[in-house]
Amino acid sequence: MKTNKFVQSKKDIARKTKKVFKKIVSWAGLFFFGLAAFMIYRQLSKYQMEDIKQALLSIPAKNLIYASVASFFGYVALSSYDYLALKYIKKKVSTWKWIFAGFIGFSVSNNAGHAIVSGGAIRYRLYTRWRIKANEIVKMITFSGFTYLVACFFLIIIGYFITPGHAFGDKDASKITTAIVAFGSFIGLWIYLTAALYYKKPIVIKGIKFKMPNIKTALEQILIGSLDILMASLVLYFTLTHFVDIKFNVFIGAFIIAQILGVYSQVPGGLGVFELVFANIIPGAENQAMLYGALIAYRIIYYLLPLVISAIALLSYEWYLGYRQKEIKKQRKLDLIKQKMLEKADAFNQKAKIVTDKAKKVTQKAKQIKDKVRLKKKK
Repeated sequence: MKTNKFVQSKKDIARKTKKVFKKIVSWAGLFFFGLAAFMIYRQLSKYQMEDIKQALLSIPAKNLIYASVASFFGYVALSSYDYLALKYIKKKVSTWKWIFAGFIGFSVSNNAGHAIVSGGAIRYRLYTRWRIKANEIVKMITFSGFTYLVACFFLIIIGYFITPGHAFGDKDASKITTAIVAFGSFIGLWIYLTAALYYKKPIVIKGIKFKMPNIKTALEQILIGSLDILMASLVLYFTLTHFVDIKFNVFIGAFIIAQILGVYSQVPGGLGVFELVFANIIPGAENQAMLYGALIAYRIIYYLLPLVISAIALLSYEWYLGYRQKEIKKQRKLDLIKQKMLEKADAFNQKAKIVTDKAKKVTQKAKQIKDKVRLKKKK
C-alpha cells in the first residue's frame, strides 16, 4: 500500500510540475513581447526625436509607402514559415491562425533576438490553445529554423558573387573569411537538398522524431525564406535610395550579408551590423548621416510598426479569450442554476403528484363510504 501511495505521489508531483512548466513557457511569450518592446525602445533611443522626425519627413511619401508595402509582404512571407511548418507536421489550422501566430512570433523575435526562444514562446502560447501538442510545436520551430538557414545558405552564395569586394574591407583575411563562408554555405545547401532527396530515416532527438522534408518542401523553404529577406531588403532600399544613389544589385548583396550576420549575432534588430556593413560600402561622413536617416526609417517601418500592430492584435486576442472564458463561466453557472431549478421543479412535481395521488385515494374512499351509507339508508 505504501509503495502504491509513493508511486501515486510521484505521479502527482510530475503532473503538477509539468502543469507549472507549461504555464511558465506560456507566460514567457508575454515576457518576450515586453522584452521586444524594450529592445526597440533602446534601438531608437540612441537617436534624438528631432533626428527621427527629420529622417522621416525628408523621405518622400511615395518611398515610405513602397517601404511599408514591402514590409507587409515581408511579414506575409515570414508568416508562411508557419504554414510550411504545419504542413511538415501534417496539421491544419485556420489560415488566420497561422498568419496571426507567424506575424506576432516574428515581430517579437525580430526585436528581442534569440528567435527560437522568444518566437517559440509566443507560438507555444498560441498553438497549444489550438490543440497542437508541445512536441509538434518543437518540430515546427526546428523546421522554421532550417527554413531560414537554407535560405541564408542560398542568399549568401548569391550575395558573395554580387557584393562589391570592398563591402567588408580590403584586407585579405576579410576576403578569405567571406569566401570560406560562401563555400560553407554551398556545402550546407548541397547537403540539405541531397538529404531531402535521399534520406528517409527519422532522426530521433530526445524522444522527438524528425523527418527530412521532401525536395518540393525543401525548395519551398528556400523560396519563402528568400522572399522574406528580399522584402526586408526592399524596405531599407526604398528609404535609402532617396539619400544615396546605389544600384540594387550592389545593395542587395550587402543587405543579405548584413541581415544574416545580424540574425546570427543575436543582436536585436541587427543593431550595429547594418551600420558597419554599409559604412564600408557607402563611405563618407555625409553619406553616413544620410544612411543613419534611412536606417531610422527602416527600423520604424520594419521593426517598430509591426511590433505595435502585433501588440494590439495579441492584447485584443487575449482580452477576447478572457471575455469568452468569463461568458462561458457565466453560461455554465446559469446552466447549473437552471439544472438545479429543474431538479427542484421535478422534485416538487413528484411530491405534488404523490399528494395528488393520496388526495385521489382519500376522495375514492370517501366516495365508497358515501355509497355504503346510501345503500344502508335504502335498505
